[in-house]
Amino acid sequence: MTSTVDLAKLHIDDFTPHQDAEFEMQAERDRVVALKLAKVEPAGNSGRPGGAFSLLFTGPKGAWLPQAIYPVRHPALGMMDIFLVPVGPLADGNGYQAVFT
Repeated sequence: MTSTVDLAKLHIDDFTPHQDAEFEMQAERDRVVALKLAKVEPAGNSGRPGGAFSLLFTGPKGAWLPQAIYPVRHPALGMMDIFLVPVGPLADGNGYQAVFT
């Protein structure tokens, strides 16, 4: 079993250097979907250490994946279980957002 990163310990600065990088989302047991980290933005003040932030990913065009918690992997950041919400079409594909508050 692969261990996942503790999301509470992640900050916006962990993701900023990886903007435009590819992440792999495990959509189903045998289906991996490539996501591109399109935008990293602060999301105001919160009780979260390091503050709140949001990530906007671009996935392939086509059928939308439902909002859910998905395992997402990045070579430098590791495996994270992230709640992703479809937010509409973007120029390059389907948009998915994760908000850390």
